[in-house]
Amino acid sequence: MITVLSGGVGAARFLQGLVQVVPQQNVTIVSNTGDDLEMFGLHVSPDIDIVIYHLASAEGGSASGGGLVNPETGWGLAADTFHTLDALARFGHDTWFSLGDRDLATHIHRTHLLRRGHTLSQATAEIARAFGLDVTILPMTDDPLRTRVETPDGLIDFQEYLVKRRARDAFRGIKLAGIQDAKPAPGVIDAITAAEGVIIAPSNPIVSIGPILALPGVRGALRQTKARVIAVSPIVGGAVIKGPAAKMMKGLRMEVSAWQIGWLYQDFLDCLVIDNADAADRARIEALGLDVVVTDTIMKGMAEKAALARRVVEAIRRKAT
Repeated sequence: MITVLSGGVGAARFLQGLVQVVPQQNVTIVSNTGDDLEMFGLHVSPDIDIVIYHLASAEGGSASGGGLVNPETGWGLAADTFHTLDALARFGHDTWFSLGDRDLATHIHRTHLLRRGHTLSQATAEIARAFGLDVTILPMTDDPLRTRVETPDGLIDFQEYLVKRRARDAFRGIKLAGIQDAKPAPGVIDAITAAEGVIIAPSNPIVSIGPILALPGVRGALRQTKARVIAVSPIVGGAVIKGPAAKMMKGLRMEVSAWQIGWLYQDFLDCLVIDNADAADRARIEALGLDVVVTDTIMKGMAEKAALARRVVEAIRRKAT
């Protein structure tokens, strides 16, 4: 079994490649839920849904192409309409968080299940099955936990910071509301300790992977597992392909580099996969005690996604050179 710690778009694109290399039933995904929010009375799990939509296909089986996701945004469903959102705006509702009509069906069903007493884990499993997936998707926790961003004007919910305010505010850090009472969802720790390999997807280390690592027992399990733990750097040539990770790292006075990713994970990491553009960082990363794989990490199409996933799986199954 391969276990992947996952954020949103970057992780989902990598996972599209991974399921071309490893059978879906052999993949377990631990998904960040710190980004979850309530909109119009509905429970929305953006990172979970991004992964599901990327991996699902119109035929209901595993994706061999771009999945059902909107290819222009990386979230939501392709060719979705927004009639409901437009109608809600008529009544004065704030519609800054775009939810398409077919996308809304997912959130309605999730909320229905939660109100009937299902856990988020159970609801996620049912939704993944409905989209024809054989991967196991585990929310990092079934407990309420929300990522809030520290700005000069105070704390802002993550989605408001990222989507409504377009990450314009200066970034000072994050607070995880509810972390004191949250625990990993059932199966999360076992998925790490029993895995053949654990992959940290190319996701934002602060707000996507950070909340997973903050849960009690997760970081310890990563240190103790016999599995080889490999991270794919989301930094390419001192920048990110998509998202606010670079701004957040700078706000925390971190270096925006592949080396910094290795430094953040060095207490449990065995190997870091970096892009060819960052080959000059290899010696510095190796000085952290990590193996380094240098390859093309830019996932332009399905061939590149699968090639990257294949390189990562090879690094799990034999010591990198």
